[in-house]
Amino acid sequence: MTGSVRSVPYACGVVAIGRNEGDRLKRCLSSARQAQAIVYVDSGSSDGSVAWARGQGIDVVELDTSAGFTAARARNAGFRRLKELAPQLQLVQFVDGDCELAEGWLGAAIAFLQQQPDAAAAFGRRRERHPERSIYNRICDAEWNVPLGEARACGGDVMMRLAALDQVGGYRDDFIAGEEPELCVRLRAAGWTIWRIDPEMTRHDAAMTRFGQWWRRNVRSGYAFALGRFCHGAPPEQLWVWESRRAWLWGIWLPLACALAVIAFGAGGLALLLIYPLQLLRRIPRQPGGLQDRIGFASLELLGRFAEGIGQLRFAADRLFKGRSQIIEYK
Repeated sequence: MTGSVRSVPYACGVVAIGRNEGDRLKRCLSSARQAQAIVYVDSGSSDGSVAWARGQGIDVVELDTSAGFTAARARNAGFRRLKELAPQLQLVQFVDGDCELAEGWLGAAIAFLQQQPDAAAAFGRRRERHPERSIYNRICDAEWNVPLGEARACGGDVMMRLAALDQVGGYRDDFIAGEEPELCVRLRAAGWTIWRIDPEMTRHDAAMTRFGQWWRRNVRSGYAFALGRFCHGAPPEQLWVWESRRAWLWGIWLPLACALAVIAFGAGGLALLLIYPLQLLRRIPRQPGGLQDRIGFASLELLGRFAEGIGQLRFAADRLFKGRSQIIEYK
């Protein structure tokens, strides 16, 4: 048994995944010290992450660089290794390498899953580490705050039953984004439930300070919406059907309609563009925070539809030309 298996109170394992996370990874793995086993899965880092983790006695899985990297593939490799290290464990906490586990989270999640035998997964409040540094970070922080109770899906940070993962075959390796909701579709179809519970779970470091980072993140979201709709868009699930239609409407069809209106009616056709400021005015009151943040959130939400539209087009091109999907990174 390697040095990553420890005699500590919490009978769960931790699988952390990352690539070139630097100090963020160090905080992540240090926060997992109370787990009984820790596995770190590395996707081609060049910043010394692998050497540092091994130096801490943590079991490391290095993904084969000849195949495409995805978070789904990394998590699958991690939980398979965890079962080899500690086959007696029934629970695994997945955590992204840019996140830090909150004090007391592991115990709270274990207690909940022990009391809820039909629950495959439990997740808590994920917070952004530095929301004050950019509006993009604050958008992430607001996104993480989903309602308490039974949920349709979880994110990357979550505690899961290994038995549930085994039953549905784990994550889909080929999903370059949106792999967690896709997994949850199959878990719920198998009779399991997913829960958001109240305790603090993780601190996430998006480190988004530039518009380009935020734009690429929204392109990835658009791609994920298209991929989820392709796999589970039929009733009753209809995964991301509305989100995909929304991206096409605001990001593709309306701009095309405006262009055609200008061709047909000249400058008067530009009047169709008024639908965008009207939508902005409609969305501002529905955003969180003060007025400045509300205006910023609503503006970026509307601009994000164009990025999501590009993601939809990228997925369509991959399907049409049978291209290999490439991971979309924003850091």
